[in-house]
Amino acid sequence: MKFFHTSFLVILAFAYPLFGQVPDTVFLEELTWTEVQDAIQAGKTTVIIPTGGTEQNGPHMVLGKHNFIVKHTTEQIARRLGDALVAPVVAYVPEGELDPPTGHMRFSGTITLPNEYFMKVVEYAARSFRVHGFKDIVLIGDSGGNQDGLKTVSEMLNKEWANSDIRVHFVSDYYSGSGFVDWLQSQGETAEDIGRHASLLDTSLLMAIDSNLIRMDKRAKSTAIQPTGVMGDPTRASIGYGTKGLELKIEAAVAQTKALMTSSRK
Repeated sequence: MKFFHTSFLVILAFAYPLFGQVPDTVFLEELTWTEVQDAIQAGKTTVIIPTGGTEQNGPHMVLGKHNFIVKHTTEQIARRLGDALVAPVVAYVPEGELDPPTGHMRFSGTITLPNEYFMKVVEYAARSFRVHGFKDIVLIGDSGGNQDGLKTVSEMLNKEWANSDIRVHFVSDYYSGSGFVDWLQSQGETAEDIGRHASLLDTSLLMAIDSNLIRMDKRAKSTAIQPTGVMGDPTRASIGYGTKGLELKIEAAVAQTKALMTSSRK
């Protein structure tokens, strides 16, 4: 018993420091305030604000599709930039009108936010990060409805902060400049099957992150958004397609972010 007791204390003594180590994470919500402060002082002065959405994605795909995708991609973007942290995903974004319901609000579970309020959330997140010492604030939206608002906020804050060393970067290439659609067409996929919502493209991306978020037996092709919420062919989705698409989005975002950081301070 004495040997066991002594051995246990030795093991505990070596293990104890591990509990005090800063985790290997780029996500703000997984850090303490002192760990964030230390990271900024050590040179991590870039912060990414990712925006997703809570919207219908057909009978086969979960409502948080955009949130899962953009959390995955922005982690990789931050790690490749090397000096970046990632804010919590903004999950409430413009999705349509309430009365009468329009857009994705015609489908159960969708949550909408008027664009002016969405922009205020992003704006004040950016203002908060400026207070704490971040120098480059990167806006990345995974949904088409987020793009105009993010662009407007970046332009407004850059105008206001023109005489400072703080810059806000709207990374449009992540959403519209990755070349994923062109690549899918080069693989023989048609524009109709690639679709516009909850289709081959979207389903492949989420499938590559976590196939448990896809109800495989509920996938079905549709050429009109009503009544299922699908426009395209999710049955043609694959993990291989999704892996390629995620990489293209990450590469496009890293390249544009670096270019914007350089050009914005010339």
